[in-house]
Amino acid sequence: MTSQLPITAVNTITLTTPLLSIDRDVEDLTVPLLQILLKRKTIRDFSDRHLSLETLSHLLWSACGINRPEEAHRTNPSARNWQEIDVYVAMEQGLYLFDPHTFTLHLLQEKDLRAKTGTQDFVPHVPVNLIYVADLAKMEEGEMDEQAFYAALDTGFISQNVYLFCAAAGLATVVRGLLDRPELAKAMNLRPNKQIIVTQSVGYAAD
Repeated sequence: MTSQLPITAVNTITLTTPLLSIDRDVEDLTVPLLQILLKRKTIRDFSDRHLSLETLSHLLWSACGINRPEEAHRTNPSARNWQEIDVYVAMEQGLYLFDPHTFTLHLLQEKDLRAKTGTQDFVPHVPVNLIYVADLAKMEEGEMDEQAFYAALDTGFISQNVYLFCAAAGLATVVRGLLDRPELAKAMNLRPNKQIIVTQSVGYAAD
């Protein structure tokens, strides 16, 4: 049975256990990797159809969820295992922070910040906008150029995981670098040592 996301903001959204509950609206997630790569593409035309709780859960687990619980290692590689990239989720209900360890979304603001995550016309209307933020405090042992390089590299791993999930699940997605980072960081109340890398829109393609 497909579960819907809360219509209004709630403090904590408990996500569904990855790979144990499959959304009936999602295509076969066991498609061979080569077929998924063949389907992988950028789509900028979105419908206003919302993602179900199950779909969002699988999306976030694919992005950077924990796949080896005994070591708390994730689906994405991470330089020096810094795990410095935080994934924020901007939806109509508000701004949430994804916690891979508890597999929950924590409400940070009961505001719709989607319009601030990019400059393209479609951005405010996409159901889910992911914001990739590097926590530089976790990278203190690295030089500044190392921090910038690895934060970008690790974000690339996560965003590609999202692309592959979207290709398998029949979703549309696009990574976006056109945004006002200082304005978005201010709206998100980010600390100075948290740096926005890029954003990524996810939803269903327009008909």
